[in-house]
Amino acid sequence: MRPFTQLTSVAASLPMVNVDTDAIIPKQFLKTIRRSGLGRNLFYDLRYLPSGDENPDFALNKPDWKDARILIAGANFGCGSSREHAPWALEDYGIRCVIAPSFADIFYNNCFKNGLLPLVLPQEQVDSLMARAQAKAVFTIDLEQQIVSVAASNERYAFTIDPFLRHCLLEGLDEIGLTEQHVDDIAAFEQRREAERAWL
Repeated sequence: MRPFTQLTSVAASLPMVNVDTDAIIPKQFLKTIRRSGLGRNLFYDLRYLPSGDENPDFALNKPDWKDARILIAGANFGCGSSREHAPWALEDYGIRCVIAPSFADIFYNNCFKNGLLPLVLPQEQVDSLMARAQAKAVFTIDLEQQIVSVAASNERYAFTIDPFLRHCLLEGLDEIGLTEQHVDDIAAFEQRREAERAWL
């Protein structure tokens, strides 16, 4: 998993509440267990017209925000089914941070397992950041200092992340990475168990 330390980018805004995981990555794209390739279908029903052409009104299709690495969204982002494909699709597209007033619990936890930072801020701060995003501002997310700052302004917002989850993101550790930190202990345990219980 890629570490997350500091991110500087423009931000795309999605001022919708209750964006569910089927809107993030529709069910017809869940046949794969590969994490790559899902980005092209991110927000499929919002990004594309029935003809298959890009919807020019959708934020991520606009030239100023096509390369956004930050998404600012409404409350209860990631609700609905618990599909892990949702953070996979966001990360594969290039989104590394989603800022919202609240997230669905399972989606929130899945983000940390996939190198994506779900950042909760009060509604008034999210509204202010959305306005800045519309004005093409550049944002910096500093996970070490736990600060969101807006370039060319004095706006700085502090946020709090669970210390363990923050450590995992900073170090790029998912469950497998955490387990691999104890490879020597695991090997020692297996050798000891084999010696003590050879009949198993």
